[in-house]
Amino acid sequence: MRRKKKRQVFENVEVVDAGAKGKTIGKAPDGRVIFLTNTVPGDVVDVQTTKKRKAYFEGVATNFHTYSDKRTTPVCEHFGVCGGCKWQDMGYEHQLFYKQKEVENNLRRIGHLELPETTPILGSEKQYFYRNKMEFSFSDSRWLSLEEINSGEEIEDKNALGFHIPGMWDKILDIKKCHLQQDPSNAIRLEIRDFAIKNKITFFNPRNQWGMLRTVMIRTSSTGEIMVMVQFYEDHLEKRELLMNHLANTFPEITSLLYVINQKQNDTIYDQEIICFSGRDHIFEEMEGLQFKINAKSFYQTNSDQAYELYKITRDFAELTGEELVYDLYTGTGTIAQFVAKKAKKVVGIEAVPEAIADAKANATRNKIDNVDFYVGDMKNVFNPDFIAENGKPDLIITDPPRDGMHAAVVQQILNIAPDKVVYVSCNSATQARDLELMKEDYEITKVQPVDMFPQTHHVENVVLLKKRIS
Repeated sequence: MRRKKKRQVFENVEVVDAGAKGKTIGKAPDGRVIFLTNTVPGDVVDVQTTKKRKAYFEGVATNFHTYSDKRTTPVCEHFGVCGGCKWQDMGYEHQLFYKQKEVENNLRRIGHLELPETTPILGSEKQYFYRNKMEFSFSDSRWLSLEEINSGEEIEDKNALGFHIPGMWDKILDIKKCHLQQDPSNAIRLEIRDFAIKNKITFFNPRNQWGMLRTVMIRTSSTGEIMVMVQFYEDHLEKRELLMNHLANTFPEITSLLYVINQKQNDTIYDQEIICFSGRDHIFEEMEGLQFKINAKSFYQTNSDQAYELYKITRDFAELTGEELVYDLYTGTGTIAQFVAKKAKKVVGIEAVPEAIADAKANATRNKIDNVDFYVGDMKNVFNPDFIAENGKPDLIITDPPRDGMHAAVVQQILNIAPDKVVYVSCNSATQARDLELMKEDYEITKVQPVDMFPQTHHVENVVLLKKRIS
């Protein structure tokens, strides 16, 4: 029989910093780092460890001796259980401080980079209700609180529509009110839940793979349009029609009402047929007079207001005169490409997702932008010498890769092309630092601008301007 590892207790630990993935940091008596999940820098706590590793511990605070002056009262009743907004108990100005610190630390420590004076992080005017897209999951066996479990009472209503409990793939927290997306998001979600229970429309059971209702996605846009997509596992025509008609009648403001029948093991929709029940199969987002068509599978920055700020910074860093050939790598639906096109001679966008490129081309046509070309394919394969020969050597490259950063072959190709400037937009400054280290012999970092897209979380975007070193 495996021996159970004894958990250690450390008393009077001062929480000194906030680290990666939203965790805070204390120090054990032997000097090892303790990563904590329920504290704020400045707290003094007793800690019970949950994991022990060679270089660090993980743990939770079990007793608070001193509460930090950086603390604030969380606004959400689900805080501490729901894993979505882990920093709600930290004042927003302090959140910004630690985000900026993380960006600078990653660039210096991981990338070993020399930095200019970093521009202060751009905070978000909206600190709640800023997301334009939310996805909620159904479950017929919701997560139960300790109070419910210990009450001894029989729990009759075990249905839930909300978020996965962190680390528990099959347990869903039933959400009463979420503070991330503006109304009528909460009203729509609660109406779906209540109507389904009243009409005996079954909630999904992820372990046994049965039940009708699987997920619901709600998208809103700055133009006031709303998309709702219900994902069904089992398909019962009468009950499906009942629910969808009820939604259409109760919320006439829904612009795009969609559904999908998905009987795969996972609930990803990118290989599924989306069916339009009423309205359009898309909504529109708008930015500086440009319209962007958003369908159920489209990627679009989930904080519309801050996306606009992010793109303005990217365009400012590009310092375009109207004579440049610009490459936009990982272009997605071509948002950045079209945003900078009016100040460039030509923009070439590359993206791996065919549907995204189809949207990019359609958006460019709608916006009457004729100096952009879009290509689809795996970046490390498409972005090659033949592609450069066909499309021309760029004066500027804008790159906005996913969290994993750029493939080493893509970085090498940028170095081979040697454009005068590179603007690197990143949602993960750790992988950004790794990529920039490969470029530091050829390029100098001249500007760094962190942008907070996701208040109440540890996530942060960062924009870096690189200029070719003069030999």
